[in-house]
Amino acid sequence: MLELRGVRHRYGKRVVLDLEQFTVPRGAVVAVVGHNGAGKSTLLRLLALLETPTEGQILLNGVAVPRRASAALRRRVTLVEQRPMLFRGTVRENLEYGLRLRGIGRTAVTGIIGHMVEQLGLLPLLDRRRAELSDGEVQRVAVARALALRTDVLLLDEPASSADSAAAGALYRALAAERAARPVTVCVASHQLEDAYRWADDIRALADGRLSPVTPENLFRVDLPPGEGVKNVRVGGIEIAVMTERTGAAVLAVPPTDIFVSREPLASSARNVFKGRVTGMAIGRHGAGVHVRADMGADGGVELVASVTAEAARDLALAPGVSVVFSFKATAVQVF
Repeated sequence: MLELRGVRHRYGKRVVLDLEQFTVPRGAVVAVVGHNGAGKSTLLRLLALLETPTEGQILLNGVAVPRRASAALRRRVTLVEQRPMLFRGTVRENLEYGLRLRGIGRTAVTGIIGHMVEQLGLLPLLDRRRAELSDGEVQRVAVARALALRTDVLLLDEPASSADSAAAGALYRALAAERAARPVTVCVASHQLEDAYRWADDIRALADGRLSPVTPENLFRVDLPPGEGVKNVRVGGIEIAVMTERTGAAVLAVPPTDIFVSREPLASSARNVFKGRVTGMAIGRHGAGVHVRADMGADGGVELVASVTAEAARDLALAPGVSVVFSFKATAVQVF
């Protein structure tokens, strides 16, 4: 459906995206995750045809998009940014605006808006104006406005970052219902890994503008000291031992499948052994294991994610608030 080929995008002299290929298949929900500054928002703006890549091509349905995309092409893709703007007027007027611009009749507009309002619980907000809404409510209105347009591609930048768990659940259920009703393609940039695992078909990780070769969790931007062999690098309140010859700025990645989870420290050769407390758990799509998030270190503040089987999670009696030990070898830490 949407594809980037050979894209290198710069702001001034700084390369913010370097992607040989990035494809969002028709009808899929793709989640893009990564640390702040990884390039997620820039990626969405390129996919939304709001910016032209410095180098490379954007393709829509296999056809290269011209350097200056037409309004007709841009109308096929809708982007909801992390801090969306609402037009002047009420929530109802915001929801109706784009539909009226497309020449849709009043009766049809009323039906479409009513459906979105019910899906996202917006009825109490319809007569309010922007200044009367919380940030989370603004996000919900912006998503509803985008869904109402029924474009081919929907791009969402941190759509639930200001929402509570109930509002986030309603948002993702609305997306699921929309997908069930028509072949909409969705790409979501999110820090909420639990939501990504629960709702996305495919998860991609960005690190400094490039696709990460490992799963998206446990990415840390560090400054590696000179020398060879095992190096200890401070990440928040813990020190991670890593085997590398690299020096200087780098990103560390610890694959969740390489982290061993126990309730007490075990005798092993692992150089990285951290005690912490489980903060959340999520079952992977189609029941593919359990992703366990835990806050590590005496002072907390560093979250690691491990992947275990459902049987292991049950045998260890894992649950939010339970004390755990995460262990992994220095050689398991990937550097890029």
